Amino acid sequence: MRAINLTSHACETRFAAESLLCLKLLVPALAVLSLAVVASAQSSQSRFSWPSPIHEVRVERSVLVPMRDGVKLSTDLYFPDRSTDKLPVILVRTPYNKNLWRGSGAPIYGWSQGDSPAYKFAGQGYVVAVQDVRGRFESEGNYTISTPDAEDGYDATEWISSQAWSNGKVGTYGCSYVGDVQVMQARLRNPHLAAMIPQAAGSSIPRRAFGVENGGAIELAAAFGWFTAEGSKLFLRPPAGAGADFWAKWGDRFYPGPNSPKLDFRKLWNTLPLADMLKNAGVPDTDFPSVLTHGPDDDWWVQRGYLVESDRFDTPALQVNSWYDFGVGETLYQFNLMRKNAVSSRGSDNQFIIISPTSHCRSELATAETIVGERNVGNAQLDFPGIYLRWFDYWLKGKDSDVTKMPKLQIYVMGKNEWRGEQEWPLARTRFTDYYLHSNGRANSRSGDGSLSPQAPAEETADKYTYDPATPVPSHGGPVCCTMTDEAPEGSFDQSDVEARSDVLVFTTPALTTGVEITGPIKATLYVSSSARDTDFTAKLIDVYPNGKAYNVQEGILRARYREGWNKKVWMKDGEVYEVSIDMEATSNYFGPGHRIRLEVSSSNFPRFDRNLNTGGNNYDETKWVVANNKIHHSSKYPSHLILPVIP
Repeated sequence: MRAINLTSHACETRFAAESLLCLKLLVPALAVLSLAVVASAQSSQSRFSWPSPIHEVRVERSVLVPMRDGVKLSTDLYFPDRSTDKLPVILVRTPYNKNLWRGSGAPIYGWSQGDSPAYKFAGQGYVVAVQDVRGRFESEGNYTISTPDAEDGYDATEWISSQAWSNGKVGTYGCSYVGDVQVMQARLRNPHLAAMIPQAAGSSIPRRAFGVENGGAIELAAAFGWFTAEGSKLFLRPPAGAGADFWAKWGDRFYPGPNSPKLDFRKLWNTLPLADMLKNAGVPDTDFPSVLTHGPDDDWWVQRGYLVESDRFDTPALQVNSWYDFGVGETLYQFNLMRKNAVSSRGSDNQFIIISPTSHCRSELATAETIVGERNVGNAQLDFPGIYLRWFDYWLKGKDSDVTKMPKLQIYVMGKNEWRGEQEWPLARTRFTDYYLHSNGRANSRSGDGSLSPQAPAEETADKYTYDPATPVPSHGGPVCCTMTDEAPEGSFDQSDVEARSDVLVFTTPALTTGVEITGPIKATLYVSSSARDTDFTAKLIDVYPNGKAYNVQEGILRARYREGWNKKVWMKDGEVYEVSIDMEATSNYFGPGHRIRLEVSSSNFPRFDRNLNTGGNNYDETKWVVANNKIHHSSKYPSHLILPVIP
């Protein structure tokens, strides 16, 4: 069976319902590429597919559903034809144009006419409601990211459950933004919301809100890519006096949204100030300036409806994400939060999660030889269509099913290349193990003398390097999404070129004689100093293969001003040493015999993250920078170390 690379910017899958990244294919020049990759995907089909439809499907287009404030949201309803029963409903709320779910957007999603998940679910006896979120495409109102998606989801669920054709049970489904809106709605606990399947929904907590914030830095490539293609607040509206059936009659003739611009991404990434980047790209008004100016602890994020620690839940959820997705740590956090804060055993006992080895919204696209970036992670196929149908059949139709007997967690262990069932996160048998940084002060580049071991350091010379924002360390893959360009791909790639730089410190274990499995959250604790008032520190976990290929596994960043918490900013003084803790998300990776565990440390990872200009200023409105001379200390007093979740 032919392999397929899961970091191409073509359509995600027939099963994962949404993706931000996929919409870059609206750029006409990429249409041929999209069709070629779709053809490749179809030639490498998973052995798991949807069952044959039981029903023909009819579509009632562009029904206007009222919200509590009178704003009406345009909704397509997919009905199993000739069914006279009251039926369960699956709700999909999207900012990406509901009409694509009819199959007319084939080059974009790879769906032929009648082949989208809406048709698949409806063919199995569900009504499917696909709705444009507020202010997008055919829906009324003004668009602000994620606002008020929780309340609108609640109202849409309430309207659906009151219809004559509804049995009163509603499920939700979809990936990325379409997953986030489900998680955010769940905290309102509509009694008719019976179950949900949020996929790649790692953007719904304030400090990673919308996938833009990360360690106090900005996910620049993703934020710029998404807002240029999908962030517009400007949409065309029907003329005055147009009837409520305007979009139902004319929706196929008129496209209300802006076209994606063709841009020189690399040139624009390098422009300053950051706040003017979209203006320089000629993009209509967006929320990009707002996400830059509101810091990680700003109430502005909470007002958008993102989750807080005190939220309560009661909806059975099957969450799906991937190790090379930007929000996998947040998805696992949500899994635990929904168990801990459930108001009944129905909620606490029925939280499930599946983590694949792929990138954003691509779990269902795995084949017998799954390649993520350049890394072959084996046969990562899983029967997602079957699991999804059994999940909704159980919760919405009341059918007997073994779906709630599956493991609470199903994770794919990369390196061992196998699926495994678990019951909690982190795993109860985890041994959090410190791997200490060592060198004689010359860990610069992979040719340096940096090493990594469980043995604590004695007295060692600190490593130093220069971080110049004019020449940042380039990103090469990683857990990113939505960059809208192949110049910033996601996934796992050989980091040899990055490790040749003198501003990258490299610490590596000897070749392993026995394998080591790392499954769980990862953290780097570094003791640092800098000549600058503020700078960034980055950490990247690497699996070095016996042939020398150095594949990135996971990574993180911390803006030093936030080292004492997100709610205050503290500056550095030249010559003083500070402790910084870098959240490196989570993974499951087996470092086999002959492999080596490596940690890269630096102060930039661009364009994934915005460059810290080192001044201690706002960063987003600055055009000048200073060079930072940074040090990483490793000694008995300052034992810099990587904390790895080792599974015996």
